[in-house]
Parts: sequence; C-alpha cells; structure tokens
Amino acid sequence: MIHHSKRRALTAFAVATAGALVFAGCSGEAPEASEDTGPVTLTITANAIAGGKNAAEADWFQDWVIPEFEAAMEADGKDVTVEFEPQGVDDENYKTKIALDLQSGEGADIIGMDGIWVGEFAEAGYIKPLAEVGGDSVDSWEGWDQIPDAVQSALSFDDERYGVPQGADGRVLYFNKDLFEQAGLPADWQPESWDDVLDAARDLKKLDGVTPIQLNAGTAMGEATTMQGLLPLLVGTGEQVYEDGKWVGDTDGLNDVLDLYKTIYVDEGLGDAVLQQEAAGRDTSFQLFAANQIGILLEGDYFWRSVINPEEGVGTAPMANRDEVVGYTKIPAMKSGSGINDQDFVSMSGGTGRVLNPNSDHPELAWELLAFMNSADAYEARNAGTLAITPRTDVNDEMLAEDPMLTYVSEEVLPITAYRPPLAAYPQVSTALQQASLDVVSGTSVADAASAYADAAKDIVGDDAVSGG
Repeated sequence: MIHHSKRRALTAFAVATAGALVFAGCSGEAPEASEDTGPVTLTITANAIAGGKNAAEADWFQDWVIPEFEAAMEADGKDVTVEFEPQGVDDENYKTKIALDLQSGEGADIIGMDGIWVGEFAEAGYIKPLAEVGGDSVDSWEGWDQIPDAVQSALSFDDERYGVPQGADGRVLYFNKDLFEQAGLPADWQPESWDDVLDAARDLKKLDGVTPIQLNAGTAMGEATTMQGLLPLLVGTGEQVYEDGKWVGDTDGLNDVLDLYKTIYVDEGLGDAVLQQEAAGRDTSFQLFAANQIGILLEGDYFWRSVINPEEGVGTAPMANRDEVVGYTKIPAMKSGSGINDQDFVSMSGGTGRVLNPNSDHPELAWELLAFMNSADAYEARNAGTLAITPRTDVNDEMLAEDPMLTYVSEEVLPITAYRPPLAAYPQVSTALQQASLDVVSGTSVADAASAYADAAKDIVGDDAVSGG
C-alpha cells in the first residue's frame, strides 16, 4: 500500500527544484507489454559522466554496454539503439532529478538508484516491483541464483525486488598483525564476542603510542559513524534500526551498543575520544592505522582496496606491507548467536543498483538490457583493470581469486550482511544515532543518551513508529 504522506513528501522534494531540471526519456503514457518489431531506442541514466563523477561506469556504458547490446539485438533481428544520459552532480541533486522525471511520467528506461532511496520511491508510487514492470522473464533470470539473498535486499522493499544491485561491499574488523604479535595476540585472531574484542584492546593498550581500537562515533564522521559503528553493533544485539514497521528506540540493544562505546572511550580509554569529534577524524584514523598506531579498526572493504592499497597512485594511506601486516576478521555479535537471525557474526553493507522505469514504452526490452548489464560477461568487462566485489558469486569466484581479502568478504561476509532501510526518514534517524554516540563519548550517561535519541526519533517519525521506551 502506498503511504500518501510519503508520496506528498517526495513530490514536494522533487518539485522544489523543478525549474533546474530537464526531462528526457519515456513518453509518460502507460506502457503496454508488446513485442518490439520496429526501431526502438532505450535510455539509461546514472550519476556518472565521462571524465568526472563515476567516470569508469560512464565509460563502461559507452564502450561496452551500448555496442555489445546493440550487436546482440541486431543478431536477434531487432533494431535497438541505446543511449546513455549522463549525470555528474551531487547525489541529492541527482535524486531530485530522477524523482521529478518519474513523478511526471518521464525519465530513462533504466535508472541508477541508491538502495536507500528504493523504499521512498516505492511508497511514492514512482517505481514498481521489477516483475510487474519487466514481465515474466524477470523472476526466471539466471542471475538471481548468483546473487545472495542478503545482497538482493539492497534493491528490495517489502520483500519485493525493485531493482538489481550493481555492487556489494562488507564491513569487517581490520587488525595490525605486528602490533598483535607485540601484544601476544594471535595472527589468526577471530573474536567470538564483544568481550573478546575488548580483551584484545586491553592487551594492545599496554603498547606505547598505540590506540587499541577505532570505532567510529559522533556526528563529525556522519554516515561513517552509523555504518562503521552503530549499525554493525546493533545487528549484533539481534536488533535492526528499522524492523516490523518501527524504528529502534530506547531498546536493550541500543543501550548495549552505547554501553560498548562508553567502555571503549570513557571507562577504559581504549579509543581516542577526541578523534571522534574532528572533522577529518576518519581520514586521520586511516593514517594512524597505516602508521601502525591503531590496533583494531572497523571498516569496509573500501579501506583495503582503496585506502591502504600499496599500488602507486591508488591508496590515500598506502601500506607497502599491507598484505603481510594487515589482518581482517568477521565482526562478532555481542555474544555467540545474539545477532540478527541468531547469527554469530554480522556485517553491514551499502549498495546501489538500477531499476526499471514503470513509464517505459518498452518495459520487457528494457528488462533484457538490464539483465544484460548484470550478466557475468558485463561484470567481467566492467571490472577489467580494477578489482571490486560484484553482486554475482560466479564472477567473484573467478575475478577475486588473486585477492584473498575481497574473496573473504564475498564468501564469508556478504551472506551474513544487513542493509540500511530504504526509507525517507533514515538519514534523520541516522543523524540522531550519531548524536547519541557523541553524547556518550562526551560523557553523557548511556541512559540519558538513549532517552534523548528516542525522543529525537519520535520527533522524526512519530511516537507510534518507534520501538522501546
């Protein structure tokens, strides 16, 4: 059911900047499922542009997707032209543009979309489940068997697929093996509870000039606090930020999370509380880890493949001995079996993907193109010269073989990961959670911080939409 308040909110959001935008693509008329026999033009849009934002994706569209798909269609006796409509703007401006396009019955046939927008757009009625738009062949697509259910959820809402995820990532605990050896800790460390992590941090505290653990906190790091701190911990208590129609409030799980922050930053000085309040705190933590001054760091695989990548010109804090010195391990639940789905280990992932425009004049053919863009061959072409985790296990098995860390994330982390809720209120709730962690790190009691967060959440979504106290 579409929530009309959500539709009005997103409509108002889109209309606010209508004058700055240009519509292109579909006709706006209700699509009819029919066989395309004459010349057809399909359009793709994404927040990518050659020589600018997400240039590699833009180049892939122009250099591989378009010519290869057009050739495949020609071989099948179809006259199909594909056009890419590039964007290279701030994410919020891009969101506004595609919201306006969809609201007015316009827009490209295939639209790149951040996973956390899917629920908002679905509730507004701007996008529909894939199978409803693309036809019967959607559910029988071979690719679904290669994309883990957890990864599919990045572009799902209310247990329906609305799009196909185009990438995948996961959060792990990184640790410095040299510092672990000095502290008498094992090189094959795999903590099985929060207590195990704290015990290792206490041993690392004995080393001079070493901050035992970096767990992002506060508002200065923004969403990095939520995704590389609060949410991985919260799912380790068995709770999620949004579940069964309610946002997390002053719950036992949230109190457990905030109490862990208090232990690390206030009670035992296992982390640097001041660093959490610096505008460049996250980047500084990267530099400190690379300089062997932080022992344990919760981060995504981005940290491995980009930040500390030793290849010249790739890493922003390169570690020449990364492969020898940096260990990685799954994030434990608070205790064995306490995570969501009774899991022993947990993670969080972000994700973007592509959806079908329900206003498309050629929805079934647009699905053929979307499926083609998510084929094994397409991902292999997309990742030529680079190394990144794709949503497809068959591609990952082949392409990631040379990188054990990314293989580890693909095989061990993605099957147990969770995603942020794709709802309009999420960014505000996330900011309130960040503030709660900052309050605790700054000395506020856990009870007061949790209560203040719950009040803020109720102000955002309403009393009845918040669980707990």
